[in-house]
Amino acid sequence: MLHLPTDRPLPRAEDLPDSDETPVDNELQTDIPHLLKDVLRRIWAEREDWFMGIDMGLYYHPDRPAIVPDALLAVGVPRLKHINGRLSYVLWEEGKFPDLVLEVVSQKYNGEYEDKLEAYQEFGILYYVIYNPLVERRRHQGRSPLTVYRWVEGTYQVIPGNPVWLPELGLGIGYAEGTVGRWQRPWLYWYNEAGERYLPDEELRLQLARQTQREIWQRRTAELQAEQAEAQATQEAEQRRRAEAQAAQEAKQRRRAEAQAAQEAEQRRAAEAALAQLRDRLRSMGIDPEQLQP
Repeated sequence: MLHLPTDRPLPRAEDLPDSDETPVDNELQTDIPHLLKDVLRRIWAEREDWFMGIDMGLYYHPDRPAIVPDALLAVGVPRLKHINGRLSYVLWEEGKFPDLVLEVVSQKYNGEYEDKLEAYQEFGILYYVIYNPLVERRRHQGRSPLTVYRWVEGTYQVIPGNPVWLPELGLGIGYAEGTVGRWQRPWLYWYNEAGERYLPDEELRLQLARQTQREIWQRRTAELQAEQAEAQATQEAEQRRRAEAQAAQEAKQRRRAEAQAAQEAEQRRAAEAALAQLRDRLRSMGIDPEQLQP
């Protein structure tokens, strides 16, 4: 249990060193925390009750030096305390320890699994996350790329899995293959409760661009299909019109042929009637019409 002195005023953040002046020894120590913070800025854009610090001093006692995790996340504190932002995370000013601290294992081993674990456990920080990108090296054999500790009754217990759900924060954390700034490798990401990864801004923009292109292609394809269907319908209508015109022409020709046939039949009938009448007349005159045939 940590006890703050009560016999003197506690120093303000402005009175404390805001850096341990220890340079990081690989890009991932800054790139991964910034990736996580950028995503939080988007998905928690409407919230003002959280703060994420990167490579920021965590002051837990005025007489002791700050401990500097690669990242810390506190929920239930003001997102912005000053127009110039926080210089450090000072326990007695914030009123609580961070809810999560993150350490990215560095080239020069810094006791992430021993000294820092003991310190964060003593503080009672709810979640301690270690991301180890060096598990393929001999000194890290047997380590998992992701180790998440949860503080339970004074001691840290490992939560297995990837991703790991952190119910008090409403977030999951895990690693997956991805590309950030054309750098393809496993990265650390936030996840929702369904285990779906929150995409970083760069990947989200690329996905939206691809989706937009896909929607444009689908819309253009639909337009072409509609144009083709309209052209086909027009062609079929023209074919029907021509077929109907041809059928009407053929019907007209049939009617003319029938009328002509009827006329010719009538003419034959009239001729036959006239011939029969002539024969009858000849017979009445005593002339055999059959004898007149050549």
